[in-house]
Amino acid sequence: MSNTGRMPRPGAILHEVFKTVQERKEKMPEKSYVAALLRSGTDAILCKIAEETGEVVKAAREQEKEKQVKELCDLVFHAMVLMAHKDITFEEVEFELAKRHGISGLDEKAARTK
Repeated sequence: MSNTGRMPRPGAILHEVFKTVQERKEKMPEKSYVAALLRSGTDAILCKIAEETGEVVKAAREQEKEKQVKELCDLVFHAMVLMAHKDITFEEVEFELAKRHGISGLDEKAARTK
């Protein structure tokens, strides 16, 4: 997907980026950050997610919105790498969100602990 200044429909870029992550997993090119992270395994991916989560927290407390958006982008990207590594699709995540949508968060959480 090229960056021509036109914004894609909402959600489309997430699917395009995830598609690229999945392609990197399939081909495992030598000069690919995603492939290198995937080769490093689950713990390395989780460390990146933890690092990015900390940066999101810091940005939310101390920095301007632009920095918060950038850090959230990094976190979402690394979550996509984990999803690809664990063979989790966006459809599965969207399905789970759809099941929870419209239900009180407190009620949904209580139902999970039963």
